[in-house]
Amino acid sequence: MLSSELHPSLLISMPGGSEWIVIILVVLLLFGGKKIPELMRGIGKGMREFNDAKNNVSKEIEEGMKTKEEKPAANTTPQA
Repeated sequence: MLSSELHPSLLISMPGGSEWIVIILVVLLLFGGKKIPELMRGIGKGMREFNDAKNNVSKEIEEGMKTKEEKPAANTTPQA
């Protein structure tokens, strides 16, 4: 079977157990034990800011949709 015949989802998969160990060892070697807490703190802060921004955008969109629905109802006048 040629690689061009493989399904695309088979080519991209999650790492297995031994692969995670190698990844963790490489991170330890690159950053050292003292830098990892700072790195994780930065990642957590970035994720928190991203989620806050995502929630704010979705809230603004919902509020905009509500005001758009309310305006036509208020502007309709009965015709004689």
